Amino acid sequence: MQFFRETNINFTGQRRYAYIFSAILILIGLISLLFHGGIEYSIDFTGGTSLQVAFEKPIDAGQIRNAIADIGFGNAEIKQIGLDSENQFIIRVEQMEEGADIATTLENELTKDISENPYDIRAVTEIGPKIGGELRQAAMMAILFALLGILIYISWRFEFKFAVGAVIALFHDVLITLGVFSILNLEVSLAVVAAFLTIVGYSLNDTIVVFDRIRENLKVMRRETIENIFNYSLNQTLSRTVITSVTTLIVVLVLFFLGGEVIHDFSFALIIGVIIGTYSSLYVASPLVLEWQLRTDQKKIRKSSRSSR
Repeated sequence: MQFFRETNINFTGQRRYAYIFSAILILIGLISLLFHGGIEYSIDFTGGTSLQVAFEKPIDAGQIRNAIADIGFGNAEIKQIGLDSENQFIIRVEQMEEGADIATTLENELTKDISENPYDIRAVTEIGPKIGGELRQAAMMAILFALLGILIYISWRFEFKFAVGAVIALFHDVLITLGVFSILNLEVSLAVVAAFLTIVGYSLNDTIVVFDRIRENLKVMRRETIENIFNYSLNQTLSRTVITSVTTLIVVLVLFFLGGEVIHDFSFALIIGVIIGTYSSLYVASPLVLEWQLRTDQKKIRKSSRSSR
C-alpha cells in the first residue's frame, strides 16, 4: 500500500532551510528552559507525597484544591483517574519540611473541608528528596546509555557517519520535545522520561529504514550523484514513513483524548515526538550524513589535486 507514487521531492536541496528551522525550535526551547530555571521536575524526581483518594459523591479537582489551599498546597498536582463515576483522584504535593507527616495533614484537611463527601484513601506514596535525586540521575543515564548503544550499533551495522547522523537527530527530537514541555510549563515525570525513550526508539526505527535504502542504492546507482541517491532513497521510503507515522499518531491521539489525566503528559510527549521524529528522519538524519559525505569527498579532491601538482 502506497499513498505516494513516484514522488520527486528535493529533500536534500531543502536541508539548509531544515537546519535553520530545527535550530530555531531548539533555541526557543533552550531560552524557555533558561527562563524557567531549568527542567520542571515532578515529585518523582524532587520528592513529595502522593495520595490516591476515592470519594463517594461526585467532586471536581477545584474543590479538592480549595480544601487543601489553606495549608499551603494550593499548587498541588490533582488528577482524576479511572471513570468519572468512580470519583478517584491522585493528589501530589512537593516535599515540605523534613519529618512532616504530609499524608495525615492532607487527610485531616480533606475531612474538615469536605465533610459532606466521605472518601477512602486507596494508596499513599512518599518519595524522599534523596530518592528523587537518584531517580533523576538514573533517568538521565538511561537516555545517555540508550544513545551510546545506538551509536555503537549503527556504527557496526552501517558506518560511523550514519551513526552520528542518527544520534544527532535523536538529540534533536528529545531537545525539541523537552522545549515544548518547558514552553507549556509541563512537568517531567518518570512517565515522560519513558515517553522520551519511546520517541528515541520510534525515530530510530524510521531513520534506519531510510539508511538501509540509501545503503542499497549507493551500491546499485553508482553513476548517479550522491545527492540524487539520497533524494531517490528518501522518496522511495516516503510512503512507508507517512503511513507508519499517521497510524501511530492516530493511536497516540486516542490515548491523549481518551486515556485520562494520568497518561496525559505521556501521550502528549509522544504526539510531539512522532511528528518531530518523522521530520528528523527526512530532513535531519539523512541530510547530515550527506553533508558529511560531501565534505569527505571535497577533502579527497583537494588532497588529490595537491598531490598531482
